[in-house]
Amino acid sequence: MTIDLFENSNHWVQKLEPILTKYKGRKHPLEYQNLYQLLVMVVLSAQDSDANINKIAPALFEVYPNIESIAVSNVDALFPYISMVRNFVTKANWLLEIAKTIQKDENIPLKMDGLIALKGIGRKSANVILRESKVPATGIIADLHVIRVAPRIGLISETKDGIKVEKQLLKVLPQNIWGEIGMSLSFLGRETCRPAPKCPECPIKEICNYYKKF
Repeated sequence: MTIDLFENSNHWVQKLEPILTKYKGRKHPLEYQNLYQLLVMVVLSAQDSDANINKIAPALFEVYPNIESIAVSNVDALFPYISMVRNFVTKANWLLEIAKTIQKDENIPLKMDGLIALKGIGRKSANVILRESKVPATGIIADLHVIRVAPRIGLISETKDGIKVEKQLLKVLPQNIWGEIGMSLSFLGRETCRPAPKCPECPIKEICNYYKKF
């Protein structure tokens, strides 16, 4: 890393400190109780809301308390418990394939390459699982909120591609904040930097390009 990039990275750490402090260690909005539940809920939440997944989860996990129980099930048996989830047919097949691959809860991988090798889990989902499991970050969560918020602030150039967003963030931010900055930006986007932003309430409005402009 060049000296200029190093200084720029540290400059951003200082600017983002208010949200890093505010949201540090806050649990993801998915109401999971263990790693197995987190894995399943992350898969189901793709293109759906966390609130909806939280709503259907208790009944699902009462019948399917672990990976083993899914591995011996089938799509027809799963459908009644996830039919309110967007793309539930596809996701049922993903969960069955994951369960048959992993077989047991203790076999759930906690490395990026192991997670993204599983059906239905991309880098965003893997980063969420690793962050919630307190594994040292090798990437940055780039969900739909981060995709909206990061360009607004001026951290990165605008793009709707989560992979490109993550790559830009990895270049501009130092590794020691990778584990928390994604969820910090996500929580900011959920609570304050909404599609119609509540700029006066924002703890980092003074460094935000969008706020300065409007």
